[in-house]
Amino acid sequence: MFSNLLLLNMIACGQNPNFYIYICFGQSNMEGQGTIEPQDLNVDSRFKVFQALDCPNLNRTKCTWYTALPPTCQCNSKLSPADYFGRTMVANLPDSITIGIINVAVSSSDIRLFDKYLYQDFDSAHTESWFINRVAAYEWNPYEYIIQLAKWAQEDGIIKGILLHQGETNTGQIQWLSYVRKIYYVMLNDLSLMAEDVPLLAGEVVSAEGNCCSSMNSIIKMLPQAIPTACVISSAGCPSQDVAHFNSEGYRMLGTRYAIEMLSIMGHIITCHEK
Repeated sequence: MFSNLLLLNMIACGQNPNFYIYICFGQSNMEGQGTIEPQDLNVDSRFKVFQALDCPNLNRTKCTWYTALPPTCQCNSKLSPADYFGRTMVANLPDSITIGIINVAVSSSDIRLFDKYLYQDFDSAHTESWFINRVAAYEWNPYEYIIQLAKWAQEDGIIKGILLHQGETNTGQIQWLSYVRKIYYVMLNDLSLMAEDVPLLAGEVVSAEGNCCSSMNSIIKMLPQAIPTACVISSAGCPSQDVAHFNSEGYRMLGTRYAIEMLSIMGHIITCHEK
């Protein structure tokens, strides 16, 4: 017990209280499917990504902080709501504050792929090689992968929130609410965090009528009833490129909305929007 306390004290001593860290997870829209355009390549150095994978093509090494140039999820992912979440945060916080993200997401994943106890029933839910390769990159256990990254990141800063974008694969399943509730509270416990200090922000899926999964938004809207510290981020008006995925402008809008909600929870006045 003494050694554990000593380790916790050592970690606490190394933490920068002005380094705010946010865990991002979900499926393809959190990965990011938007074309990275020239305007997306101008990133404030106060916005960091904790690299989740070794990416030689990006000259990035796992478990290292980098300025958060997209892609911020996988080596070949694209623009994500996490990108404009971080940009909007730093644009509205004092220069002394740095924002960091950890982004682990798997296209087409059932939410239960992130369940600590059920993930093995869903880590081969698809037989396509691209899905298997994505899960394998996270050592076949995306949940535990997130937790380990987050524990390492906690040596540098303070986890301040969790961002979720998932639901397309679970469209129509009211049980999604209990699945997310379980994952959230287990995650908090494993990272020694308190719900009142670490809100959960969940984004709606593409909302335009006629898209594949827009009906799921009626369930996502109910999340605060299951988790008192959860907030839902509207996707209304966010343009899409197909029936399931936002386009680049849609990701910018949605990411900005995540940040506006988080800043509001923190009591900050919004003065600047990243678009």
